[in-house]
Amino acid sequence: MSKVDAALRLAAVSRANGVVVLPGSKSISNRTLLLAALSEGPTVVRGLLQSDDTAVMLAALGKLGVKIDVLGGDVYRIFGCGGVFPVAQATLFLGNAGTAFRPLTAALALQSGARHYQLDGVPRMRERPIGDLVDGLAPLGINIEYTGQSGFPPLIVSGRTSTAVDRIAVRGDVSSQFLSALLMALPLLKSEITVEVVGELISKPYVEITLNLMARFGVMVQRNGWREFTLSADATYLSAQEVNVEGDASSASYFLAAGAIGGGPVRVTGVGHSSIQGDIKFADALSEMGASINMGEDWIEASLPAHKRLTAIDADFNHIPDAAMTIAILALFANGTTTIRNIASWRVKETDRIAAMTIELRKLGAEVVEGPDFIAVTPPRDARLVSGVSIDTYDDHRMAMCFSLVCLAGVDVVINDPACVGKTFPGYFDAFRRLLS
Repeated sequence: MSKVDAALRLAAVSRANGVVVLPGSKSISNRTLLLAALSEGPTVVRGLLQSDDTAVMLAALGKLGVKIDVLGGDVYRIFGCGGVFPVAQATLFLGNAGTAFRPLTAALALQSGARHYQLDGVPRMRERPIGDLVDGLAPLGINIEYTGQSGFPPLIVSGRTSTAVDRIAVRGDVSSQFLSALLMALPLLKSEITVEVVGELISKPYVEITLNLMARFGVMVQRNGWREFTLSADATYLSAQEVNVEGDASSASYFLAAGAIGGGPVRVTGVGHSSIQGDIKFADALSEMGASINMGEDWIEASLPAHKRLTAIDADFNHIPDAAMTIAILALFANGTTTIRNIASWRVKETDRIAAMTIELRKLGAEVVEGPDFIAVTPPRDARLVSGVSIDTYDDHRMAMCFSLVCLAGVDVVINDPACVGKTFPGYFDAFRRLLS
């Protein structure tokens, strides 16, 4: 593997095996940071993901007056502010981190008194919708101004006026982050309130993560299925004392896939039976495609018998849209056409992932059909991928990590802008390289 300018060339290989210690989960890391900041008392967070997305959350909380001690490595002590940020005016740059931008918008909107916060990010963040979250907050007397295109960042948040309502609604069919953001912020109201989900709630496992972590900080949410969520008037965040962040299950998908297409065994540590992350269900999909999967309390291992080829699947991946991107790459190594359905949320991620995947997979010789909420991938007729292809990554970390797997087809591949993996996994290519032979 050699790096030239802004591109990374991965040489043709045929085997992958070894053990990978996963970095902390992005979803758990940024939720934990915010909940710790909103709680009463200090919380020690161990195993925090070291990445661009967590860096912008830490920087934002620091600007808002939250005291943060770095205890060494990936261990931090967050001193909670009891739901009231000490700094009333701040300009926050949140990169392309949806797990920072959306929850912070809600938490800042529910601050009382004279407030003035400006929130912005990279150009792609200005194309990612936030209007449904703002509309959900509107009945609470919030004051949010769009300074660019209506419904999208950047925003100016000026706090709220007192409004007595006991029910609000939010759409669930664009991003589950809108519901998660509301749920995390609503205890600041100190009044009983119910959130109604309008339409189908996508990415439900991510909401489960939110509810699980809120409970760790002392706030229990009453549920009526996936339609209604009620918070009591006495809901108050309390220090969780100590939180150990799980390994990132989404990142695990690339290494488990490498174990399947490169023979393996490849083991990831940090997630397993005890995980609260829905993306461990990726292992089930990999098993359905023919891979051998073993799992322990905090590890998962994947392999594939010699001379065996994966089998195509046709499945709904609404529950694990991020890990489903790896399935699109596995389709190149499977017999038949793999169809990934109910993934409309790909359109509003770091890039339009359905369009980006279609373009890049076709470069490799695959037949690809895309629709509004699905993608169908058929490998080349002779099962040989085009060698030496340059893959554009669209400033999307998951595009870079997914397409690294192509080298296991025995072809060279060039990954443009490999540094984009810094969003969630700065050391990804080093970890991936150690598996190859």
